[in-house]
Amino acid sequence: MTPSANDREATVVLRALEFRRDRGEWIVGAQGGEQIVALPEIGMAAVRLLAAGNTVEETRRGLRADTGRDVDVRAFVERLAEAGLVASIGGRRFAAKAPAVSFPRLRPHHVRWVMSPVLQGLTLLVPVVALLTALSRPRALPAWGELLWSEYGTFTVLVQSTVAVCLIALHEMAHLMTARAAGVPGRIRLGTRLQFLVAQTEVSGIWLKSRRERLTVYLSGIAVDGMVWGGCLLARCLGADWALLPVIMMTLLTALASQCLLFMRTDLYFVVQDLTGCRNLYGDTGRRLRHAVARLCGRSAEDPLRSLPAAERRWLNVYALAVVAGTATCVYLGLRALTEVTWPLFHRSLGVLSGSADRWVRLDALTTVLVLAALQTLWARLWWRRHAGRVRRVGRAVRERLRGS
Repeated sequence: MTPSANDREATVVLRALEFRRDRGEWIVGAQGGEQIVALPEIGMAAVRLLAAGNTVEETRRGLRADTGRDVDVRAFVERLAEAGLVASIGGRRFAAKAPAVSFPRLRPHHVRWVMSPVLQGLTLLVPVVALLTALSRPRALPAWGELLWSEYGTFTVLVQSTVAVCLIALHEMAHLMTARAAGVPGRIRLGTRLQFLVAQTEVSGIWLKSRRERLTVYLSGIAVDGMVWGGCLLARCLGADWALLPVIMMTLLTALASQCLLFMRTDLYFVVQDLTGCRNLYGDTGRRLRHAVARLCGRSAEDPLRSLPAAERRWLNVYALAVVAGTATCVYLGLRALTEVTWPLFHRSLGVLSGSADRWVRLDALTTVLVLAALQTLWARLWWRRHAGRVRRVGRAVRERLRGS
C-alpha cells in the first residue's frame, strides 16, 4: 500500500525509528523493519517534521521556509512507506511484517551484562594467558592426529559433528545475545556460502547502532571461540587429559581460520566493511564485477558506482580481486572434494550396503549414506531458497534473448 493523492493534508505516523549520522548522511530504520535507508540532511529534516505531527503539505512548506527548496514530500513519504518506515497516513494503517526473532523471550535487560567492557576484556585475556602458558608446555598444543581418538570411525565422526554443532550454536548465541543487548532482535538461521553449509545470525538492525556496538556484535562469536579455545588449552597445560579437548580445539581452530575468508561475508568481513566505511561491500562489488563483465562482452553500460566516494571505490576494487580469487579457489577445491571424496564415499557405501554380510559394516555404510544425502539435500534446499529469484530472472532473460534471435 502507498499513499494516495489525497494524503497531502494527512498526518503521517512513522514507526519507532532509529537513526545515526554517517558521512554527511543519516542512516534511518526501524528495528525489525524491512529496510534501512540513507537520507541526506534535508531528508532527515523532513522526517523530523513528519514525526512532530506535521502533515505532508505542512512539511513541504516548512522545508521550503527553512531551506528554500521545494521538496516533493508526498513522493518522499511514498519511499518511506515502501521501506516499511510508515505506520499510518491519515488514520489509514500500513501493515507491518512481524520480524522473525530467535528466542523472543530473551529481552535486552536479560543480557545487558554481555556488553560490559570488563567481561569483554576477560574474554580476550583467556586465550592470551593460555598461549603464554603454552610457551613453557608446547606439548599441550593439540595435533591433528588427536582427532582420531576412537577406533570406531562412525562414532568418531558423530561425536565430532555433535561437538561442532554445539560450538556453532555457542558462536551464534554470542552474536544473538550481544545484538539483543544492543536492542536488535536478531534471528539465527541456516544458510549457504558457496559450497559451505553455515549457520548465521541476521542482525541487520545493528547498522543503526554505534560503531562500538556494531563491532562488538560482529566480533562476539570469534571472541567466544577464542575464550573456549584458550580455556581448553589452559586445561591441557594444567594436566587435563580429556579426549575431547583436542577435538574442541581443532574444531575451533578450523572455524577461526574460516573467518579469514572475507570474500564469503564472514564475521571479519563485516568488521572490514565497517572499518573501511563501505555501505555494502559485497553487494557493490557484485555490481562492479557485473559491470566489468558487461564491458568485456561489448555491452556499453554506465558505471553503477560512479556516485560513490573515490576511497570507497578503491576498497571495492581491492575486494573485487579477493572475491574473484577466493571464489575461484573455493569452487575448485569444493569440486575436487565432491568428485574425489564425497561421491566416491557415497558410491562405496552403496556398494557395501548391497554386498556386505556384516551387519555392523552395513550399519556404518547406511549411516554414511544418510548423513551425506541429508547434508547435500539441505545445502541444495537452502541454496535454492536464497537464489531462486535470481535464477528465474536469468532464465527469463535467456528465453527472451533466444526468442529475439
